[in-house]
Amino acid sequence: MKYYKFYIVFLSLIYSSLSSDFQSLEDKVYFYKDKFKVNCLNEKITNNKGDNFDSLYGTRNMRTVLYGIAYRGGANNFYNKYEKRDNRNPLPSGALQNLCNLGFSEAIYLYTKGYDESEKEFFTRSNKLFYLQNSMNTPDEIRNLLVEVKSIIDNPDKGPIYFHCWNGWHQAGFAAATILIQYCNYSNQQAYEYWIENTDGAFKGYDNVKNMVKSFKPYDDLKIDNNVKKLICPCMNEVHSQ
Repeated sequence: MKYYKFYIVFLSLIYSSLSSDFQSLEDKVYFYKDKFKVNCLNEKITNNKGDNFDSLYGTRNMRTVLYGIAYRGGANNFYNKYEKRDNRNPLPSGALQNLCNLGFSEAIYLYTKGYDESEKEFFTRSNKLFYLQNSMNTPDEIRNLLVEVKSIIDNPDKGPIYFHCWNGWHQAGFAAATILIQYCNYSNQQAYEYWIENTDGAFKGYDNVKNMVKSFKPYDDLKIDNNVKKLICPCMNEVHSQ
C-alpha cells in the first residue's frame, strides 16, 4: 500500500500543470485523444478488471463519450489490488486522485450507496477535482449533468468529467446516451443501440433505463455549434439492435 501511495504522489507531480495548459477547446481535445488513444465510443481505456491504463487505475470499463470533455465507466472496487471492497461502492480514493492528476475537474457517482463516506475533493498543485453525486433519475438531474458537460465544452481551461456507476454499463450508459443525443445529434434509436452494445452483454431487463433512453428529448438552449460537434464527437462502431 505504501508504494501505491508513493506512485499516486509521483503521478500528481508529473501531471500537476495539466489543467492550466489548455488555451482552446482544440488543445484539450487533442491532448486527451493523444493521451488515451481511443477513437470510437465502444473502445475501452480501462478494461473490466480496471487494467490497461495505469495512471487511471481505480476506474473500470472506462470509455470516451466526448473527446476531452466527458468519459464514462465504473468503479474498480472488487478487482482492486490496493483498495479492494464490495463492487457496490463509489470510486476508490486512488481512482479519484488519479483522475485529478490527469486534469479531470469532476467525477460524478450515479448512485448513492457509500457516497456520504467518500472524500469529495482532490488536489494537485494546479488542479482540483470535485466528487459529486447525481442519480440521473429526474429531469432536473438529467439537465444538471448536461449543463455541466456544456460548461466543460465552453471553458477550455476546465478539465473533463468522469461519470460512473458500479460496472460502467447501465446508468453510465444512460448518462452517455443523453449526452450523445444532446450534443452529437444521435437519434433515440441510435442511443438505445449504443446503450445495448456497451453493457458488455448484460442488457436484459433494465426496462426503466431503456425507456428513458428512448424518450429523452434534447434541450434547445443547450445546443452547440456543428463545428464543435465535429471536434468532440467520437466515431460510433457498428452496433446491432437487440
